[in-house]
Amino acid sequence: MSKVDVSKYFKPDLKKARKRSGNTIKEVQFGLSDAYQKIGVNKTYMIHTYGCQGNEADTETMAGILELMGFTKAETEIKSDVIILNTCAIRENAENRIWGELGRLKAYKRQNPDLIVGLAGCMAQEENVVERILSKYQHVDLVFGTHNIYKLPEYIETALFSKERVIEVYSQEGEIVENLPKVRNHHFKAWVNIMFGCDEFCTYCIVPYTRGKERSRSKDEIINEVKELVEENYKEITLLGQNVNAYGKDFSDIDYTFGDLLRDLDGLGIERIRFTTSHPHDLDQKTMNAMRDSKHIMPFFHLPVQSGSNAVLKKMNRHYTKESYLSVLNQLKKTVPGISVTTDIIVGFPGETEDDFLDTLDLVEKAQFEGAFTFVFSKREGTPAAQFFDDTPESVKKERLYILNDRINHGYLLGNQRFLNRTVKVLVDGTSKKNDKVLAGYSEHNKLVNFKGDPSLIGQIVNVKITVAKTWFLLGELV
Repeated sequence: MSKVDVSKYFKPDLKKARKRSGNTIKEVQFGLSDAYQKIGVNKTYMIHTYGCQGNEADTETMAGILELMGFTKAETEIKSDVIILNTCAIRENAENRIWGELGRLKAYKRQNPDLIVGLAGCMAQEENVVERILSKYQHVDLVFGTHNIYKLPEYIETALFSKERVIEVYSQEGEIVENLPKVRNHHFKAWVNIMFGCDEFCTYCIVPYTRGKERSRSKDEIINEVKELVEENYKEITLLGQNVNAYGKDFSDIDYTFGDLLRDLDGLGIERIRFTTSHPHDLDQKTMNAMRDSKHIMPFFHLPVQSGSNAVLKKMNRHYTKESYLSVLNQLKKTVPGISVTTDIIVGFPGETEDDFLDTLDLVEKAQFEGAFTFVFSKREGTPAAQFFDDTPESVKKERLYILNDRINHGYLLGNQRFLNRTVKVLVDGTSKKNDKVLAGYSEHNKLVNFKGDPSLIGQIVNVKITVAKTWFLLGELV
């Protein structure tokens, strides 16, 4: 590969990525130029996805664009003409895995010099990542971020025909791109983006830098997408956003927020509506009332708390206290009786004392979570918390995580036990890897349920009576 003038590259800038203005967000309509429509004929692609549901949705869009260009999905890497890693930057171990994967792909590049290797997603939005790609990973042909997926045809053409590396990462607030094609990974469950970006700037989190400003899709675009999914016989949608509770708060011309959207979607005929992720200080009564009144919104809520210590929450820039979080949570449970609530918790945040950790355990006890994603603090370069003084030994952090998980697992089991001898509705996802007569799916409260049944039930919602409650799943009998 010939050496290219690096001045032509658009590299990320975290300082620019942090800026927020009052500028109106542009809406762009995607359209594939005739020049790109047959580039992929007789060629194949493969996309590896890491991280959140937002990344999974982005992968569906990339696949849709590539197939519109004529590419077909490859069965194996060795048969691929394009391999893209769609990456996550939320924790250090996730990034380390990507570096290992990029190193592994170098062997495929040696075997097939025409292979295009691409890095996309949140990692691509980081300055240090792109500098490392430029200096140590010469076999990587494409680097593009979260804001410019719609330009993938142009990048593929450049890499294929000009044999030049494409490094184009936008450090901007972002825009809304509509009419993007998708190749959905499921036949009855679908992701639906309702907004992009985050303006919270929690001190430990890189997402506001990698995903840009909070910007909501128009309600008409979302409603039309869900109507199409109903026509295609999809059973369940999950509404996606870095902070879905903030949906519509950036609209200047209409008063229309997340609760309004939930009510409108409930009337479209989709059988199940879920959403993720939410921020506690944006959860309002309108949203709670919509969940209470709507038939198709599932009684499940993932509400990240991160810590039970007010001192730590302030250092995290979370905009609430332990007391205000519990107040909102209790109001949610009062408004939507029987709702199942899960959360995210970080232990070992810089400066976390033993008393801070005990405050977190106390919150867990009071909140009665039915599950949680728990993590030891991971330093992310470019975030304020990466510079915070931290003298807590790793052994102490790991011990705290062990203790926390023990408490969480107890709540997980109690949450499952309340469904014993009850009949629940399960959307069947598939069969067990060990027994094709055992089916698995999720209840309305997002509980994993295993039961014996015929594979013809996959994709259907069935009634199952729960007979055994384990910590991680339920066992039942088909009714």
